[in-house]
Amino acid sequence: MDEVDRTIISQLTKDGRTTLKDLSQLVGFSSVGTKKRLDKLVENGILKVTSLLNLKELGMHAAIVLMEIESSEAMEKLLKRFEDCPRVVNIFKTMGGYNLVALVVAEDRDTLESISVEKCSLRTSEGIRRSEFIPIGNIFYSPFLAMREHLTHKEKTKTPCNVDCRTCKRYKVECGGCPATSYYIGKL
Repeated sequence: MDEVDRTIISQLTKDGRTTLKDLSQLVGFSSVGTKKRLDKLVENGILKVTSLLNLKELGMHAAIVLMEIESSEAMEKLLKRFEDCPRVVNIFKTMGGYNLVALVVAEDRDTLESISVEKCSLRTSEGIRRSEFIPIGNIFYSPFLAMREHLTHKEKTKTPCNVDCRTCKRYKVECGGCPATSYYIGKL
C-alpha cells in the first residue's frame, strides 16, 4: 500500500459515495488509473465497499458478549451455530480470560434481553465456561456499524441457531423471533 491507496481508502471511509472522478482528482490519476487501483484494493481483500447502518437512527440496540470457551471444538461449534445469525454482527477471537468477544444487535431493549438469556443466546452454547453480556449505551466517533442485514430474509422455517422461537415464552410478548425466519414479527 502506498500513499495513493491510503488516500483512496481514507476518502471512501469518509464518504463511500465519492465518485471515481472525484477520487481521480484527489489522487492525481486518470479515472482508469484510479479504477485499477480501487479494483486492486478490492481484489486483494484490503478494501470492501459496503453500507453501514446508524443504529441510533434505526432505534437499534447493541451489546458486547464476552465468553470463555472451554475448548477449540466448542469454539468451532459456536462459530458454526451462529454463522448465519443476523443478530451477530461480529465475533472476535481474543487472548486472555475471555477468548471470544461478540458484537450483537437487536431492534429493541426487550429483544436484546431475550438474546442475552434465552436458548438463542450465544451464552447458552455448549462449552461456555463463563460469560458477560454488556449492553452498549452510546457509540462514539461513528454510530455506523456493518450489519448483516442480508441474513434477515425472513424465508427460513428454521433459525440458523436451530432454536424454535415459537416455543419461547418471550416470543410475541418481548421478542419478535429470528429475522431469518418466516414467522418473524419484528421490525428488521
